[in-house]
Amino acid sequence: MDFDRRQIIAAAICASASASSGVLAASGKVSKEKNMTETKTYSAVAMQLAARSIENAPDKATARTQMMDLIKEVEGKIRSSCIFIQQYAGNPVKLAVLPEYLLTSYPGRISIPDFADKAALEINGPEYEAMGAMAQRLNIFIAGNAYETDENFPGLYFQACFIIAPSGDVVLRYRRLNSMFAPTPHDVWSKYLDIYGLDGVFPVAKTEIGNLAAIASEEILYPEIARALALRGAEVFAHSSSEIGSPLDTPKDIGKRARAQENMAYVVSANTAGIRDSSMPLASADGNSMVVDYKGRVMAESNTGETFTAFADINLEALRAARRKPAMTNFLARQRLELFAPIYSGISPQKADGLIQNNDIQTPDRDYFLRTQEESIERMIKAGLI
Repeated sequence: MDFDRRQIIAAAICASASASSGVLAASGKVSKEKNMTETKTYSAVAMQLAARSIENAPDKATARTQMMDLIKEVEGKIRSSCIFIQQYAGNPVKLAVLPEYLLTSYPGRISIPDFADKAALEINGPEYEAMGAMAQRLNIFIAGNAYETDENFPGLYFQACFIIAPSGDVVLRYRRLNSMFAPTPHDVWSKYLDIYGLDGVFPVAKTEIGNLAAIASEEILYPEIARALALRGAEVFAHSSSEIGSPLDTPKDIGKRARAQENMAYVVSANTAGIRDSSMPLASADGNSMVVDYKGRVMAESNTGETFTAFADINLEALRAARRKPAMTNFLARQRLELFAPIYSGISPQKADGLIQNNDIQTPDRDYFLRTQEESIERMIKAGLI
C-alpha cells in the first residue's frame, strides 16, 4: 500500500466522528439506521466461563459436536444468571458478554489450514445458528468471540467478535485487527478494505440498548482501536478476553479502565474461567471479568472460577448527557484529530498486505508472525525510532 492510500485511510478514520457507522453482517451489508433509540437503564453481565480446547479432539466431527454441546451448556448458565441478576438488582439483563474463543480455545501450534478446518466457524454455519436461537430464547443480546473463515480469503481464518440480537441475527461482526499469532484484516488490507470498507473494519451496531462495539482480547491495550469505534458512535464496548488474572493491576485491567474513561464509554469485559481440555494448568487464564463505567470506574469485578458476578447497570441517559455537556471532562468533544493524521499515515511499523503476493492470498506457517515482528523491529531500529 503506498503512502497516499495510507494517508487517505488514516484521515478517514480520524474524521469518522461525523460518518455514519455500520454493521458488518455476513454479506458485508451495512445498517443505515442513524437514530439512537431511547432506552431505560438495563443490566449487562460479563459471563466468566471456562473455554474448552479442541486441541485433543480426534477429528473435525468430534470438535464440532463438542462446540454445540458447550453452546447448550452456556445457555443454561446465562438463563440462570439473568434470573438471579434481575431479582437481585432489579433491572433486566439485556447484554451478556462471553469470553474470548469460548468454544475452541486458542490454536497453539496447530497449522492454520488444519485449525481453520477443525475449529473455525462458517459465517452462516450451525454454531452461529445455535447461538442465534439461544439469543432468541433468552431474549437478550449476546456478544462473543470465535475463529471464523471467510470465503473471500481462502486458506485463512480470522478471530471475530460478534454480537447477536434477540432476533437471532448477527448485528455486528468485528475481525481482530492486531494479533500476534493469527491472520488479521490488516494482513490482507487492500482486499479486505475493497470488500468491506471502513464500516466493516470498525463496525458499530446501533441497537435499542445503545450503540454497541466489540474489542478483542489484547486489543484493549491499543487506544486507537477503541477511539476509532467511539468516533463512530460506540457507547458500550463488549470485550471478550482470555487473560492472566491477578489481584494486582494487570496491563489489561489498566487498559479497560483507560479505554472507558478516555472514550466516555462502558466496557463489559468477560474473561475465561480457565481453559478445559488443555495441557496448560486450568486456571492460568481466569478471573478479573469486570464492568467499567464511562468515567473509568470499576462497577463490578469477578474473582476466579465460573461466575456471573461481574454485572452492573448501563445508564445510557447519563452517558449521553455527559457526552453532550460542555466540560473539561468531555474528552470526545475536545479531540483535535487533524493534528495526528500525518503522523499515523506516515509511519507503519507493521506493514499491511503481508499475506498478499502477486494479488494472491498466502497461507502463512506459524513462524511467519514472529518473523514479521522481527522485521518490524529492525525497520524501527534503522529509522532511529527505537
